Amino acid sequence: MSGHSKFANIKHKKEKNDAAKGKIFTIIGREIAVAVKEGGPDPSNNFKLAQVIAKAKSNNMPNDTIDRGIKKAAGDGNSVNYEFCTYEGYGPSGTAIIVKCLTEALTDNKNRTAANVRNAFTKGQGSIGTQGCVSYMFDEKGQIIIAKEDCEMDADDLMMIALDAGAEDFNEEEDCFEVLTSPDDFEAVRSALEAENIPMAEAEVTMIPQNYVELSADEDITNINRILDLLDDDDDVQQVYHNWDE
Repeated sequence: MSGHSKFANIKHKKEKNDAAKGKIFTIIGREIAVAVKEGGPDPSNNFKLAQVIAKAKSNNMPNDTIDRGIKKAAGDGNSVNYEFCTYEGYGPSGTAIIVKCLTEALTDNKNRTAANVRNAFTKGQGSIGTQGCVSYMFDEKGQIIIAKEDCEMDADDLMMIALDAGAEDFNEEEDCFEVLTSPDDFEAVRSALEAENIPMAEAEVTMIPQNYVELSADEDITNINRILDLLDDDDDVQQVYHNWDE
């Protein structure tokens, strides 16, 4: 049993995102465009695209919207090119934060994004660090969350399906099951669960903290929420990872 409720955090994140679903779909649409341009429109031959499609489905993006995004990226040679950039830094009491952004290439957007990210850290009494300053505290893993309220399958049967498909670990919590994979095995495990019609509340390759930091001071909690809210409001920010034990 794990001590952290991943499903509770995911539900909270999705509730916040429901009010800005258009932004979430835009973010994923950009990732689809990048994946298609890098590896082609066929997810069976494009590992990165398969990962993004899994993420899109877990966020309830309609299949026709996914298909349109793939076709547009594959057929429009004049479409906007994007590039990834990553920022790492520290929040209150040494909490570690990783910010992944996707900005338009060949514009000044990257400078603007860097300034916005730095401003978010500063306003929350944090600081930007150098590349690699906190990423070593995280492990890149495929993570699949299955809500118990949505899944009637016995835990042992579910675990065997996941492990047989190549999962590294299976954890049971009060309200959900967590399946962890290597990034390379993520799609095979996700596909195996999908083939069994197992509903997935979340399915993506993510950065998982090796250890979590608890914040007890009200000022620290206010400041880290300020950082996370400002980053969430930035259209160029794709994903934020942190080791705060919420």
